[in-house]
Order: sequence, then structure tokens, then C-alpha cells
Amino acid sequence: MKRILRLAGVRILQSVPVVLGITLLVFVLLKLAPGDLVDVMAAESQVSDIQLLEKMRADYGLDKSLLVQFGNYASNVARADLGYSPRDQADVSTLISQRLPATLLLMLAGLFVAIFGGILLGAIAALRVGTWVDNVLSIAMVVFFAAPGFWLALMLIVLFSVKLGWLPVSGLVAIHLTPGTLAYAIDVFKHLVLPAAALGAFYMAIYARVMRASMLEVHGMDFITTARAKGAGEARIALRHVLRNALLPVLTLFGLQLGALLAGSIVIESVFSWPGLGTLLFDAVQARNMPVVAGVLLLVSFAVVVANLVVDIAYVWFDPRIAA
Repeated sequence: MKRILRLAGVRILQSVPVVLGITLLVFVLLKLAPGDLVDVMAAESQVSDIQLLEKMRADYGLDKSLLVQFGNYASNVARADLGYSPRDQADVSTLISQRLPATLLLMLAGLFVAIFGGILLGAIAALRVGTWVDNVLSIAMVVFFAAPGFWLALMLIVLFSVKLGWLPVSGLVAIHLTPGTLAYAIDVFKHLVLPAAALGAFYMAIYARVMRASMLEVHGMDFITTARAKGAGEARIALRHVLRNALLPVLTLFGLQLGALLAGSIVIESVFSWPGLGTLLFDAVQARNMPVVAGVLLLVSFAVVVANLVVDIAYVWFDPRIAA
């Protein structure tokens, strides 16, 4: 435990300059965008009084030097204040907090499909290597890997919604249902199945292929031969020795691909009209709503940093030699 806590402390300290760098890049992005916050507000409200505009710039601190503005921006970000969206007449933090639960729900479901499905299918393929089961799973994983996410999403809609009528086409929940009821939860689950499957299928294929190759590699190592010589059963060897050591490459991919998973959710949310951050970001880009774009980018970047921190700590739990 002390080793894990020490590693966590080191990784947190190393993450501080990364977070500051991300904040600086987003600030530069805002400054490179045409016009500033006051210009956007003036265009939205059709205000042309120069004195009023100058007063508004002074109120928002836009008349100060770039260094002072960055200091104020970083201070606001530290307080979870991501700015103001004139187009939506609301704080960016409020807009994000309204959409974040839906995105988290979709991402967790997609991660469940990707990680547990990939690990399970990869392990089955490795344990049945060379058989028809391995061949069928390998072909299926190639198909999921090659299929574009939006195409797979559309095919799932055509099959399960249009042809079979088993699942709803889009949205989060039917509007006539009352939150907190069992019917509401069941309907959310029905709406979640297809987006989660479409989001997680690509990464499930990657994890399954990596898991299969990793398990086959571990199977040939000396400590597996030693375990067999000691009389350990194949089930115990597979679960306790092979699976645990084979999970390290999957953890590496998870840390690297979280940002890509968030980016992929933008497409999936657009196809299924899922009311999450992806839809918010897509609408903000189309409307050139830079405060919202910057706020979502900050949140996604920080989430990737935290995810990599968690993955680094998980490494030590799976393989204590890494902390040495």
C-alpha cells in the first residue's frame, strides 16, 4: 500500500505541469479565435455602443495583459468556472454539468462492452486457439475493428429498431415517463443498449486481439510451466496466473484510448441523438461557440490525465515489479 501511495504522489506531481499546459493551450485557442467574449455578446445582442463594449471588456478583465488574463482564467478553471456562453445565456460549467451524466452513462456502458467483452472474447480465443471458436471470434473481431462507428450504429438501428422493433431508435428516455421509477430505468437501459454497443464494439475488437496475443505469450513462460509442474489445474493457471499478467497490455490501451473513446462518443451521440457532451460539443463547433468548445476540451483533457493516473496505479497492483 505504501508503494502505491508513493507512486500516486509522484504521478500527481507529474500531472501538475501537464494540467497547466493544457490550460495554457485552451487559453491560447480562445485568444486565436476571431473576436472575444464581448464581441460575441455584442453580436448576439446587436449592441454597437463602443463605450458600453469597453466597459464590458473591463468588467470581464479583457482589457488587461495576456499574462494577467491567463492568471485569471487559470484561477477560474481551478474553481470549476469554465466561462460564460453568450449564445446559451448560461455558464459553461452549468451546460456541461447538465450533459455530463448522459455522457458518463454512455461511456461507462461502452467501456463495459469494450473491456469485459474484449477480455472475455480474447481469453476464450486464447484458450481455444486453433479451433473453430478461435477462427470465428477472430473473424468477428476483424469485422468490428474495420467497421466505422457511424456505419455500425446505423446498421444496429436498422436491424434492432427498424426491422425487429426491439429497441428504440434515439434519445435517452421516453418523455412521458417519471424519473426515479422502475419503468424509467428500464427505458433508459433500452435506449442505452445500441449506443453502448456501437461505441464499445471497435475497442472490444482491439482488446480481444491484444488479450488473445498476450495470453498466448504468457502461456509459454517459465512460471506457467512451473505452476503446472506443481500440480496447479488449468483453470487456476488461466485465472490466477495467465489472465492477471495478460491484462497489462489491455490497461495500457485503456489509458491511451480514453481520449479516443470520448471523441468517438461525439459521433455516436450524434447518430442516436444522445443528449451528452458529444452533442453539446458538436453543436458548439457548428455555432462557433468557443467558450463551450474550450470548456469541453478542458474537461476531456483532465479526464484523460486522471485516467492515466489511475492506470499507472493499477499497473502496480497487477505487477508490483513496475514500482521498483
